[in-house]
Amino acid sequence: MKTQQFKTNVKCGACVQAITPEMAKLEADSWAVDLQDKDRVLTVTGDLDQDSILEALKKSGYQGEPI
Repeated sequence: MKTQQFKTNVKCGACVQAITPEMAKLEADSWAVDLQDKDRVLTVTGDLDQDSILEALKKSGYQGEPI
């Protein structure tokens, strides 16, 4: 199992709700967005490839980049 982090443009709780359906499809062990961090860091734990996580964000209307 691995943990990956991404800088995102997810800004608020409503944004987190907006990405939840696509993130749920990934079947990650866990994921969370740190809204207190200036980079709005998305942390994903599970055996997922980076591209599928970024694609889920994109489908939800948001962007991310690995950090």
